[in-house]
Amino acid sequence: MRILLWAECQKLRRSNILMLNAFAIIFIAVIVLIGGKTTVAGVDFSESSGWYMAATLTWATMFVLPAMTALTGSYMICKEEQDDTIKYLRLIPINEAKLTAAKMIVTFVLSVLIYLLLFIITLVIEAALHFSVLYMEIVLDSLKMYLIQGAGVFFAASPVIAIVPCIKKSYWAALLLAEIYSFSSLFMSMSNSLKNFYPITAVFGVSGYYETSVQELIYYILSLSLCGCLAAVLLAGLNYSQKGKIHEEKII
Repeated sequence: MRILLWAECQKLRRSNILMLNAFAIIFIAVIVLIGGKTTVAGVDFSESSGWYMAATLTWATMFVLPAMTALTGSYMICKEEQDDTIKYLRLIPINEAKLTAAKMIVTFVLSVLIYLLLFIITLVIEAALHFSVLYMEIVLDSLKMYLIQGAGVFFAASPVIAIVPCIKKSYWAALLLAEIYSFSSLFMSMSNSLKNFYPITAVFGVSGYYETSVQELIYYILSLSLCGCLAAVLLAGLNYSQKGKIHEEKII
């Protein structure tokens, strides 16, 4: 497994996906800062301590980073199949279940690291805006929310990552599907009942962004756990169908 993880990291380094993720992070950070500087009824929102870090996290999770996580995961899983290099890997032979697991582990770690990078960027800007009132308690609380949301977004987006290779579509389809999926959370959050079970809004609840009761927290964790289980089932089915095709080819 360690060799597979290393190989997947090397393949990711050679792709443009990391640059695309970096661009997305900088883009959302700049857009939120510009939006905060826009005054409404004479109020400059960027003057409120902690506003920038909280607003950036909200916008990133609702509109940008789930799509980037889904794109990255689907890219890693679909790349060999679409480039027709998977047949060479099968000559080794290689355990495709372990290979898929390695790809998902790398995607999970990358999702957390993306949120960590976004936190560092927002912390620097927040310090530049409100250094005198930026307390350690605010920083640590924000760090906790960013890291938990990074992990939560992976689980929320995992069904999209798994569905795309199952339906034999390009990994770019994951970007579109996840964008619709995450944007819908804006409407789901308006319903007290639906937001408890919708995965993207569940990410906010688990991270502590929302004030939640113990019962709601259980709903949020259950929602994200079901996403992870669904993705595991879909990917297991994908590996099983691929083994069936290999067996048929050998018979022929």
